[in-house]
Formats: sequence, structure tokens, C-alpha cells
Amino acid sequence: MTSTVRTAIFPVAGLGTRFLPATKATPKELLPVIDTPLIQYAIDEARAAGVERMVFVSHPSKTAIQRHVMDDVRLRQELSERGKGALADELQEAALCPKADDVAFTMQNEQLGLGHAVLCAKPFVLPGPVAVILPDDLILGEPGCLSEMVEAYETAGAGHMIATMTVAPEETKKYGILSVTGSEGRLMRADGMVEKPDPADAPSQEAVVGRYILHHDIFDALETQTPGAGGEIQLTDAIARGATEYGLAGWRFSGIRFDCGSKPGMLRATLHLAAQDPEYAEVLAELAPAAATPPRAA
Repeated sequence: MTSTVRTAIFPVAGLGTRFLPATKATPKELLPVIDTPLIQYAIDEARAAGVERMVFVSHPSKTAIQRHVMDDVRLRQELSERGKGALADELQEAALCPKADDVAFTMQNEQLGLGHAVLCAKPFVLPGPVAVILPDDLILGEPGCLSEMVEAYETAGAGHMIATMTVAPEETKKYGILSVTGSEGRLMRADGMVEKPDPADAPSQEAVVGRYILHHDIFDALETQTPGAGGEIQLTDAIARGATEYGLAGWRFSGIRFDCGSKPGMLRATLHLAAQDPEYAEVLAELAPAAATPPRAA
């Protein structure tokens, strides 16, 4: 598909502290849900949405991400020589090619927040609105979340669009929350956002999830954005500043979202996908009685 959203930014510089020690040597974006790393799901979603250029904002300690993302000709040749040509073809199809694909890597050397990570991508983005995809927010569904948002963005009349989901009141303190003024089906109009408000102060229960389409001028806002929650440059603060000028909309996506930045979320995603594949039916059946039996006291 051809898209007016030509660039996708992948902020992948985080240290993955919630998964230590697993992430001491392996970036959290490369942790697999069964056999597919989180970053691959994000890349495939961007491709399906018609994105032309992919910009990865990484960290010098996470060179393994670039190795996974880019095509490995030597590995494919070795697999082919060993009679594993089908697997070599799968790897080639999933990878980005230095010659055929438009891809850039840049570094976020300091952990200064999501807003700062997006700003690091500024020199590499194409003209027009940009998408931001957080790989540890895994959203499964057809069409993909970003594809849905790109289609809705064409007629939404808002410069900034954010994926949202409804959360329980007590959960608002964990998310950016949209200040909703009206809704049209899955599309919501908003006049601002609040980062991780207490339940009593939350303007709604519509929580921001890791998919954004942003007006190109977001970079100007980020360059002058003062630190917010946690002393970091918050992307939600910069978006809220432009809500009146550019318009702000939320999009209730149709897919299923898993917080794979957490251990329970990663486990839920793995079990969900395993349940869709007959290959794992026997294993899940074996686990079912154990899951239903309360643990015995020590």
C-alpha cells in the first residue's frame, strides 16, 4: 500500500531492566514470542502500513538489533549449503536489505526519555507525518494497528493520532491518558493528554498505547520541551502542546495488545500465540491441570 506516513521510528535504546539478567547481553527487542523477536513484529507492521523508511534509535551496547534487522547473506548461504533453503528464504524475506530497503540507525547515548529518543531520529525522517512504534507493545490483529491508523489518519483532520485502549480507573497512573472531547466510532477527538495521572485526576480512561502518527512539527516541540515525569523528555507532553494547533485524535485499535515490556505480558503473548498453533496443543493440555491446581504450602 502507498502511505502518506513515509517514516516509522523505532525507539529501541532502552536497557530492558525489567528482564534482567536476560537482557544483560540480549536486547529486550530481540526477546522472542515463541520464535519471533518483538522487533520483527514491529517491522512487519510498519511494512504492511506502507512505510518507506525505518529509523531505529538504538544504543551503542545493542548492536545485536542491527544484526537481526539487516540481511545476513553469509548465514543464508550457509543454511542453503546445508539443505535449509526454505529457512534461508524466510530469513531473507523478514530482513531489511541495505540496497533494497530504506533504513537508518542512530544512537541515543543517554536515557533521556521517549521524547528525546524520537528527537534523535529527526535528521533521518522523510517529509510529512511520522509514525512511532514501540516494539514492546505487541499488537496482534489483521489489519495491523498502524495500517488501521494510517487509513483513519487520511480523513481524521488531526495532525497527531495516538493508539488508545480503555483501562480500569486504577490503571490510569501507569499510562498517558487522553482528554477526550468526543468520539466517532473508533476515532476519538481530544484536547490534550496527561502523563500517568492519579485516578482522581485522570481526564478519561483512554490510555495511550505504543503507536503514534505525528505531525512533522513534533520535532520542533521536542527541541524546546522541558523535562516532565521522571525528569525525562516526555513525548506525551510535546504532543499535548500541539493539540490545539494541529488537532489530536485517539484510535481504538481492533487488535489484541500485550505489554511485552513486562514478564506477565510476554507470557500472555506467548500463550496466546501458542494456543493458535496445533503444534503446541499437547503442551498446553499438559499445563492446564497444573494451572488449575493451587500450589501447596511449603
